[in-house]
Amino acid sequence: MTSMGQLPALGTGVRVMLGDEVYAVLQLAIMDGTIPPDERLNAGELARRFEVSPTPVREALARLESDGLVEKLPLKGYRTTNLLNEQELIDLFELRLLLEPGSAARAAERRTPADIAELRREIEIAVSAIGRADAYAVLSQHDMRLHDHVFLAARNETVRLAYTRAHCHLHTFRLAYTGSYVADTVHEHAALVDAIARGDITGAETAMREHIELSRERLLQVFR
Repeated sequence: MTSMGQLPALGTGVRVMLGDEVYAVLQLAIMDGTIPPDERLNAGELARRFEVSPTPVREALARLESDGLVEKLPLKGYRTTNLLNEQELIDLFELRLLLEPGSAARAAERRTPADIAELRREIEIAVSAIGRADAYAVLSQHDMRLHDHVFLAARNETVRLAYTRAHCHLHTFRLAYTGSYVADTVHEHAALVDAIARGDITGAETAMREHIELSRERLLQVFR
């Protein structure tokens, strides 16, 4: 069976935000390896598979190109990009260490009750996902939301946008889509959220730094 044959059909009927749904299905399929690296993507074939017009498929592919998950080939359509290599992974985590610990410290300093409530809600979502069949898919989305909300709580949109444009979480989750460190990730996130909620500036910075360093070591096992 080809990778296209493994994709779910979206079914028929009028759907709101149809382009978003196509995007979400394709993004997950690329991240979990259902669509492997260096795979050609045919917009017409995808439209037939999802039983939609070509327009939402083209919109989804454009968004995936912005994510760095696909690239457009002149006169040939799209292909999925390759996985990060070891040096690219190290470089990506160096960027995270430059941006995130300081942002966690600012989040502890500037957080509002609404920020704390949102961060704690994310921990509840993550804890409830552990052990479920879809745990890794749920945790990947949780991870992106939680780190983004730390940036939001830090109240520095310039830093947040710089981080967002690197698509760090998409590429690291795609590299190691196994779920082997789900529980560790949740425990580290919980410690970070507790420090931010307490207003512990040093503790939040330390918790974020330790989380990133531990994540880096877990992911480097892919190459070892």
